[in-house]
Order: sequence, then C-alpha cells, then structure tokens
Amino acid sequence: MKRHEAREKAIQTLFQIEVSNLEVEDAIEFALDGTESDPFYEQLVTETLEHKEEIDALLVENLKNWRLDRLGNVERTILRMATYELLYVETIPESVTINEAVELAKSFADEEAAKLVNGVLGNIIKA
Repeated sequence: MKRHEAREKAIQTLFQIEVSNLEVEDAIEFALDGTESDPFYEQLVTETLEHKEEIDALLVENLKNWRLDRLGNVERTILRMATYELLYVETIPESVTINEAVELAKSFADEEAAKLVNGVLGNIIKA
C-alpha cells in the first residue's frame, strides 16, 4: 500500500471511529475491506488516537476564529492525522504532510476545507 492510499484509509478509519464509536479493530477491518493492511496505515490510526488529547489541544491553539467542535468531522479528522504526522513522524518532510492533508481535504470535502487545513497546519509549523 502506498503512503497516499494508507493516508486515505486512515482518514476513513478515523472518521468511522469518530462518528460511529466503532472499536479500532472493527474500523480497521471495515476500511480495509479484505485488502492487506500496512504498517504505516496502522501507525497513523493507532498513534493519532493515542495522541488525540495533545493533538486537539494544539489544534485549539492554532484555529483562528474557529472552535474544534465546530469543524466538520472530515476536516477535524484530517487535521488530527496530519498534526500527528507533523509531530511524530520525523522521516516525512512537513511540506509533504501538509500537501497530502490538503489533497485529502479536496478529495473528502471541498476547496474551502483544503484552505482551512492548509492554514491551520501552516500555523502549527510556524509555532
């Protein structure tokens, strides 16, 4: 599984967990739908969830004129996963993480969501 596909699957999994309170294993099984898993995908899902409180606190600090609970589920999920990647995955350049997050926002939401994601993640790396 390529990293872009792993990120897409991770967003789907994290979204399912957020909106339906599925157990992590069930959400992973649902998202993979019989395809083979990937270590990077599993890392994104489990570690984003593990660091959720810290990530959310950082997001709250960097959201301008928004509250975290007012964001759409898709935007919030993308921001959480990308923030995890920025903070904890040192082998991926920040620009790659932000670009991937913006592309995910365009795919799963819209252009406005992509702008929001880009702005918030930009604020995080400046801080």
